[in-house]
Amino acid sequence: MLKDITIGQYFPGKSVLHRLDPRMKILLTVGYIVMLFTVSNPLGLCVGILFLIFAYAISGIPPRMITKSLKPVIPIIIFTTVLNMFFVKGDPLFDWWIFHISRQGLLTAVVMTIRIICLIAGTSLLTYTTSPITLTDGLERLMKPLKVFHIKVHEIAMMMTIALRFIPTLIEETDKIMSAQKARGADLESGGIMQRARALVPILIPLFVSAFRRADELALAMECRCYRGDVGRTRMKQLHYSWQDGVAAALTIGCIAGVIMVNIFAPVVF
Repeated sequence: MLKDITIGQYFPGKSVLHRLDPRMKILLTVGYIVMLFTVSNPLGLCVGILFLIFAYAISGIPPRMITKSLKPVIPIIIFTTVLNMFFVKGDPLFDWWIFHISRQGLLTAVVMTIRIICLIAGTSLLTYTTSPITLTDGLERLMKPLKVFHIKVHEIAMMMTIALRFIPTLIEETDKIMSAQKARGADLESGGIMQRARALVPILIPLFVSAFRRADELALAMECRCYRGDVGRTRMKQLHYSWQDGVAAALTIGCIAGVIMVNIFAPVVF
Protein backbone atom coordinates (compact mmCIF):
# COMPACT_ATOMS: atom_id res chain seq x y z
CA MET A 1 0.00 0.00 0.00
CA LEU A 2 1.08 3.57 -0.68
CA LYS A 3 0.57 4.57 2.94
CA ASP A 4 3.34 2.15 3.95
CA ILE A 5 5.92 4.40 2.24
CA THR A 6 7.85 6.29 4.94
CA ILE A 7 9.86 8.81 2.91
CA GLY A 8 9.92 12.19 4.65
CA GLN A 9 8.30 11.00 7.87
CA TYR A 10 9.59 12.00 11.29
CA PHE A 11 9.42 9.61 14.24
CA PRO A 12 9.78 11.45 17.59
CA GLY A 13 12.16 9.93 20.09
CA LYS A 14 14.80 10.59 22.73
CA SER A 15 17.68 8.56 21.33
CA VAL A 16 21.22 9.84 20.83
CA LEU A 17 20.57 10.43 17.12
CA HIS A 18 17.42 12.41 17.86
CA ARG A 19 19.40 14.70 20.18
CA LEU A 20 22.20 15.40 17.71
CA ASP A 21 22.44 18.83 16.11
CA PRO A 22 20.70 18.78 12.67
CA ARG A 23 23.76 20.36 11.04
CA MET A 24 25.93 17.53 12.31
CA LYS A 25 23.43 14.92 11.10
CA ILE A 26 23.38 16.44 7.62
CA LEU A 27 27.19 16.51 7.48
CA LEU A 28 27.43 12.93 8.77
CA THR A 29 24.92 11.79 6.14
CA VAL A 30 26.97 13.43 3.38
CA GLY A 31 30.12 11.83 4.79
CA TYR A 32 28.43 8.42 4.85
CA ILE A 33 27.37 8.78 1.20
CA VAL A 34 30.94 9.68 0.22
CA MET A 35 32.22 6.68 2.19
CA LEU A 36 29.79 4.33 0.41
CA PHE A 37 30.90 5.34 -3.06
CA THR A 38 34.64 5.37 -2.35
CA VAL A 39 34.94 1.76 -1.14
CA SER A 40 36.71 -0.54 -3.57
CA ASN A 41 36.62 -3.91 -1.77
CA PRO A 42 34.21 -6.02 0.32
CA LEU A 43 35.89 -5.15 3.64
CA GLY A 44 35.24 -1.43 3.17
CA LEU A 45 31.64 -2.15 2.16
CA CYS A 46 31.17 -4.21 5.32
CA VAL A 47 32.38 -1.22 7.37
CA GLY A 48 29.66 0.94 5.77
CA ILE A 49 26.97 -1.69 6.41
CA LEU A 50 28.02 -2.15 10.05
CA PHE A 51 28.05 1.62 10.56
CA LEU A 52 24.47 1.82 9.25
CA ILE A 53 23.31 -1.07 11.47
CA PHE A 54 24.91 0.62 14.49
CA ALA A 55 23.18 3.93 13.64
CA TYR A 56 19.76 2.25 13.41
CA ALA A 57 20.42 0.35 16.63
CA ILE A 58 21.07 3.49 18.69
CA SER A 59 18.28 5.48 17.00
CA GLY A 60 15.48 3.22 18.21
CA ILE A 61 13.92 3.13 14.71
CA PRO A 62 12.38 -0.31 13.99
CA PRO A 63 14.31 -2.31 11.36
CA ARG A 64 11.12 -2.75 9.30
CA MET A 65 11.35 0.94 8.44
CA ILE A 66 14.33 0.10 6.23
CA THR A 67 12.17 -2.11 4.01
CA LYS A 68 9.43 0.51 3.96
CA SER A 69 11.87 3.21 2.89
CA LEU A 70 13.07 0.97 0.04
CA LYS A 71 9.61 0.32 -1.45
CA PRO A 72 9.53 3.41 -3.72
CA VAL A 73 12.98 2.67 -5.21
CA ILE A 74 12.59 -1.07 -5.83
CA PRO A 75 12.07 -0.50 -9.61
CA ILE A 76 15.23 1.64 -9.71
CA ILE A 77 17.20 -1.04 -7.84
CA ILE A 78 15.97 -3.77 -10.21
CA PHE A 79 16.72 -1.64 -13.29
CA THR A 80 20.23 -0.80 -12.04
CA THR A 81 20.94 -4.43 -11.19
CA VAL A 82 19.84 -5.70 -14.61
CA LEU A 83 21.71 -2.92 -16.40
CA ASN A 84 25.00 -3.69 -14.66
CA MET A 85 24.54 -7.44 -14.90
CA PHE A 86 24.03 -7.58 -18.68
CA PHE A 87 26.07 -4.63 -19.96
CA VAL A 88 29.31 -4.74 -17.96
CA LYS A 89 31.95 -6.63 -19.95
CA GLY A 90 34.27 -9.20 -18.40
CA ASP A 91 34.86 -12.90 -17.92
CA PRO A 92 31.74 -14.68 -19.28
CA LEU A 93 29.62 -16.74 -16.89
CA PHE A 94 26.47 -17.10 -18.99
CA ASP A 95 26.08 -16.54 -22.71
CA TRP A 96 22.85 -17.19 -24.62
CA TRP A 97 21.45 -15.26 -27.58
CA ILE A 98 21.58 -11.55 -26.62
CA PHE A 99 22.05 -12.23 -22.90
CA HIS A 100 25.63 -12.04 -21.68
CA ILE A 101 26.48 -12.18 -17.97
CA SER A 102 30.07 -11.70 -16.87
CA ARG A 103 31.75 -12.13 -13.51
CA GLN A 104 32.55 -8.41 -13.35
CA GLY A 105 28.98 -7.53 -14.32
CA LEU A 106 27.50 -9.74 -11.63
CA LEU A 107 29.89 -8.33 -9.02
CA THR A 108 29.13 -4.74 -10.08
CA ALA A 109 25.38 -5.41 -9.94
CA VAL A 110 25.59 -6.81 -6.39
CA VAL A 111 27.81 -3.99 -5.14
CA MET A 112 25.67 -1.28 -6.73
CA THR A 113 22.51 -2.81 -5.23
CA ILE A 114 24.07 -2.83 -1.75
CA ARG A 115 25.22 0.76 -2.20
CA ILE A 116 21.76 1.98 -3.24
CA ILE A 117 20.09 0.15 -0.34
CA CYS A 118 22.57 1.62 2.16
CA LEU A 119 22.19 5.06 0.56
CA ILE A 120 18.39 5.08 0.85
CA ALA A 121 18.43 3.61 4.37
CA GLY A 122 21.08 6.09 5.54
CA THR A 123 19.38 9.18 4.14
CA SER A 124 15.98 8.01 5.42
CA LEU A 125 17.46 7.85 8.92
CA LEU A 126 18.10 11.61 8.68
CA THR A 127 14.39 12.39 8.21
CA TYR A 128 13.30 9.72 10.70
CA THR A 129 15.26 11.38 13.51
CA THR A 130 15.01 15.08 12.55
CA SER A 131 11.87 17.21 12.69
CA PRO A 132 11.09 19.41 9.65
CA ILE A 133 11.66 22.64 11.60
CA THR A 134 15.11 21.68 12.88
CA LEU A 135 16.01 20.26 9.48
CA THR A 136 15.15 23.62 7.91
CA ASP A 137 17.31 25.46 10.46
CA GLY A 138 20.19 23.05 9.89
CA LEU A 139 20.07 23.41 6.10
CA GLU A 140 19.86 27.18 6.38
CA ARG A 141 22.84 27.40 8.73
CA LEU A 142 24.96 25.13 6.55
CA MET A 143 24.12 27.11 3.40
CA LYS A 144 24.62 30.48 5.11
CA PRO A 145 27.99 31.16 3.36
CA LEU A 146 26.09 31.16 0.03
CA LYS A 147 24.44 34.45 1.05
CA VAL A 148 27.66 36.15 -0.06
CA PHE A 149 26.62 35.27 -3.63
CA HIS A 150 23.10 36.71 -3.03
CA ILE A 151 21.50 33.26 -2.99
CA LYS A 152 18.23 33.09 -1.05
CA VAL A 153 19.36 30.44 1.39
CA HIS A 154 16.36 30.60 3.73
CA GLU A 155 13.83 30.25 0.91
CA ILE A 156 15.71 27.27 -0.59
CA ALA A 157 15.92 25.50 2.78
CA MET A 158 12.24 26.19 3.47
CA MET A 159 11.12 24.87 0.08
CA MET A 160 13.21 21.71 0.42
CA THR A 161 11.85 20.97 3.88
CA ILE A 162 8.22 21.70 2.97
CA ALA A 163 8.52 19.44 -0.08
CA LEU A 164 9.97 16.67 2.10
CA ARG A 165 7.35 17.23 4.78
CA PHE A 166 4.41 16.92 2.37
CA ILE A 167 5.55 13.68 0.70
CA PRO A 168 3.75 11.49 3.30
CA THR A 169 0.67 13.73 3.08
CA LEU A 170 0.49 13.43 -0.70
CA ILE A 171 1.04 9.67 -0.52
CA GLU A 172 -1.85 9.37 1.92
CA GLU A 173 -4.02 11.57 -0.30
CA THR A 174 -3.15 9.44 -3.35
CA ASP A 175 -4.12 6.28 -1.48
CA LYS A 176 -7.50 7.79 -0.54
CA ILE A 177 -8.19 8.90 -4.12
CA MET A 178 -7.27 5.45 -5.49
CA SER A 179 -9.56 3.76 -2.95
CA ALA A 180 -12.39 6.12 -3.90
CA GLN A 181 -11.90 5.46 -7.62
CA LYS A 182 -11.83 1.69 -7.07
CA ALA A 183 -15.06 1.96 -5.05
CA ARG A 184 -16.61 3.65 -8.09
CA GLY A 185 -15.61 0.71 -10.27
CA ALA A 186 -12.36 2.06 -11.77
CA ASP A 187 -9.92 -0.60 -12.95
CA LEU A 188 -6.36 0.60 -12.21
CA GLU A 189 -4.40 -2.65 -12.40
CA SER A 190 -5.39 -4.48 -15.60
CA GLY A 191 -4.80 -3.70 -19.27
CA GLY A 192 -1.81 -2.49 -21.24
CA ILE A 193 0.50 0.43 -20.55
CA MET A 194 -1.67 2.99 -22.36
CA GLN A 195 -4.81 1.78 -20.63
CA ARG A 196 -3.16 2.04 -17.23
CA ALA A 197 -1.88 5.52 -18.10
CA ARG A 198 -5.39 6.64 -19.02
CA ALA A 199 -6.69 5.14 -15.77
CA LEU A 200 -4.29 7.39 -13.83
CA VAL A 201 -5.94 10.58 -15.12
CA PRO A 202 -8.86 10.41 -12.62
CA ILE A 203 -6.22 10.09 -9.88
CA LEU A 204 -3.75 12.77 -10.96
CA ILE A 205 -6.32 15.56 -11.48
CA PRO A 206 -7.80 15.39 -7.93
CA LEU A 207 -4.28 14.95 -6.54
CA PHE A 208 -3.04 18.14 -8.24
CA VAL A 209 -6.14 20.03 -7.09
CA SER A 210 -5.57 18.82 -3.53
CA ALA A 211 -1.86 19.73 -3.67
CA PHE A 212 -2.59 23.27 -4.89
CA ARG A 213 -5.29 23.68 -2.24
CA ARG A 214 -2.90 22.57 0.51
CA ALA A 215 -0.19 24.89 -0.80
CA ASP A 216 -2.62 27.83 -0.80
CA GLU A 217 -3.78 27.01 2.74
CA LEU A 218 -0.17 26.75 3.92
CA ALA A 219 0.75 30.08 2.31
CA LEU A 220 -2.30 31.75 3.91
CA ALA A 221 -1.46 30.27 7.32
CA MET A 222 2.17 31.47 7.09
CA GLU A 223 1.02 34.94 6.01
CA CYS A 224 -1.46 35.14 8.90
CA ARG A 225 1.41 34.39 11.27
CA CYS A 226 3.35 37.35 9.81
CA TYR A 227 5.94 35.15 8.10
CA ARG A 228 8.47 37.34 6.31
CA GLY A 229 11.32 34.95 5.62
CA ASP A 230 14.49 35.19 7.66
CA VAL A 231 14.33 38.99 8.05
CA GLY A 232 14.04 39.75 11.76
CA ARG A 233 13.15 36.15 12.53
CA THR A 234 13.71 34.77 16.03
CA ARG A 235 13.94 31.10 16.97
CA MET A 236 12.53 29.45 20.05
CA LYS A 237 15.13 26.66 19.88
CA GLN A 238 18.71 27.66 19.16
CA LEU A 239 21.09 25.18 17.55
CA HIS A 240 24.10 24.23 19.67
CA TYR A 241 26.79 21.61 19.22
CA SER A 242 27.28 19.26 22.17
CA TRP A 243 29.79 16.61 23.16
CA GLN A 244 27.51 14.00 21.57
CA ASP A 245 28.00 15.71 18.20
CA GLY A 246 31.75 15.52 18.70
CA VAL A 247 31.60 11.80 19.46
CA ALA A 248 29.40 11.14 16.42
CA ALA A 249 31.75 13.14 14.19
CA ALA A 250 34.77 11.26 15.56
CA LEU A 251 33.12 7.88 14.91
CA THR A 252 32.19 8.84 11.35
CA ILE A 253 35.63 10.26 10.59
CA GLY A 254 37.16 7.09 12.03
CA CYS A 255 35.01 4.93 9.73
CA ILE A 256 35.92 7.06 6.70
CA ALA A 257 39.61 6.88 7.63
CA GLY A 258 39.28 3.11 8.04
CA VAL A 259 37.72 2.80 4.58
CA ILE A 260 40.52 4.91 3.09
CA MET A 261 43.17 2.73 4.75
CA VAL A 262 41.42 -0.41 3.50
CA ASN A 263 41.34 1.06 -0.02
CA ILE A 264 45.06 1.79 0.17
CA PHE A 265 46.33 -1.50 1.61
CA ALA A 266 43.70 -4.02 0.50
CA PRO A 267 43.43 -5.14 -3.12
CA VAL A 268 40.88 -3.37 -5.31
CA VAL A 269 38.02 -5.76 -6.10
CA PHE A 270 35.40 -3.49 -7.67
